[in-house]
Amino acid sequence: MPIYEYRCPDGHTFEVFQRMSDPPSEACEVCGKSPVEKVLYPVSVHFKGSGFYSTDYGRGSGKKKDGSKDGGDSGSSEKKSDSGDKKPAPAAD
Repeated sequence: MPIYEYRCPDGHTFEVFQRMSDPPSEACEVCGKSPVEKVLYPVSVHFKGSGFYSTDYGRGSGKKKDGSKDGGDSGSSEKKSDSGDKKPAPAAD
């Protein structure tokens, strides 16, 4: 049997063991005031097993087999030589 949590207008919370077919509670078990509202909590879902792809998850996979981030050629646009004419930046005192 599921456990449902309810909250009354005064802020009391209480749990009730109910079947899904039972009608919802109408009054607070602590103070007797009504109406009460059902408290809902978010449910997390985890896809596990070999039948799911990395795109089934909300976050990116982060790692690729060849180590490149954009899937292009291995970083040729990032490494350019300037024949060493640059001077080092002055040290901050």
